[in-house]
Amino acid sequence: MDRPRIGRIERISTDFEKIRSNSPNPPNPRSIPFPIIMSTIRSDVQKKAQSALIQYAVFRWENAVILGMALILTVLFPQPFAWWPRFGWLLLGALGVGAIVYSSLTDAETNAKVLLTLFQQQFDPRAIKDKELRAEVESALEYQRRIEAEIRQQREGMIRDRLERTANQMTEWIASIYALAQQLDAYRQDDLIRREREALPGEIQRLSRQRKQETAPQVQARLDEVIASKGKHWQSIRALDARMKEAALRLDQTTTALATVYSQVQLIDAQSVGSGHAERLQADIQEEVARLNDLVESLREVYGEQIED
Repeated sequence: MDRPRIGRIERISTDFEKIRSNSPNPPNPRSIPFPIIMSTIRSDVQKKAQSALIQYAVFRWENAVILGMALILTVLFPQPFAWWPRFGWLLLGALGVGAIVYSSLTDAETNAKVLLTLFQQQFDPRAIKDKELRAEVESALEYQRRIEAEIRQQREGMIRDRLERTANQMTEWIASIYALAQQLDAYRQDDLIRREREALPGEIQRLSRQRKQETAPQVQARLDEVIASKGKHWQSIRALDARMKEAALRLDQTTTALATVYSQVQLIDAQSVGSGHAERLQADIQEEVARLNDLVESLREVYGEQIED
C-alpha cells in the first residue's frame, strides 16, 4: 500500500470520527454526480406524477365498469321511467366517472403513491441485490411517500411551502442513501475481493514457510518483496472491510434518522413555523446529507483504488 492510499484510508477514518462525534464542522461534500440539484429532480418527478395521476384517475377499472353498465342500461332500458331522458344512463355514468376522477386527483394518499412509484423508478430498490440493503432503500422510500402525503394534506400557505422545501431536501437525502446502498452492494457482491480475502492469509503463510526454507540470497530477497506486497494488500482489504462495516452501520443510522424527521414533519404547524422549528429541521437534514455525500465519495475512492489494485 503506497502512502497516498494510506493517507486516504486515514482520512476516511477521520471522516467517520467526525460523523460519530456529530462534529459542528462536518466534512464538506465533494462535487459528485448523484446529488445534483435534487429539488429539480423532485420537480421533474412531480411533473411526471401529474401526468401519471391523470392517466390513473381516467383509466381506473371502476370507470370502465361504470361506463360499461351505462351503455348496457342505455341499450336495454333506455327509458325506465316516462320522465327519464333517453341518454340519462350515459349522463349518470359520466357523472360517476367525473366523481372518481376528482377524488383520485385530490386524494393525498393516491398522490403520494404515484410519487412513490416514480421515485422507485428513479431510485430502483430492485437494482440493489443485497436483501438487507434493499430493505433500507425501500424503508427510506416509504418515509418519502408518507412525507409527500403529509404535504398534500396541507392547504396552500406558509406551512405547505416549508414542507415543500423540506421534501426537496428529503429527495437529496434519499439519493444519498441510495448511493451509499449501491456502494455497499457493489462491495458485498465483489467476488474478487471475497476470493482475495479468503486466499491471502494462506498465501502469506505459505510464502513465509518457503522463505524460512530458502537459502539463496536472491530468492530470499524476492520472497521478502512478495510477502511484503501481499501483506500490504491484505492490510488494505482489512481496512476496506472495516470501513464498509462502519458505512453499513451509518446507513442503518441515517434510515433511523429519517424516521425521526418524518415524526418531526408531522408536528410542524403554524406555531412551530414561527418558532423556527422548520428551519432547524431543514438545517439538520442538510448537514446529514453533506455527511453522507462525503462518506460515499470517500468510499468510492478507497474501494475504486482497491479494485484497480
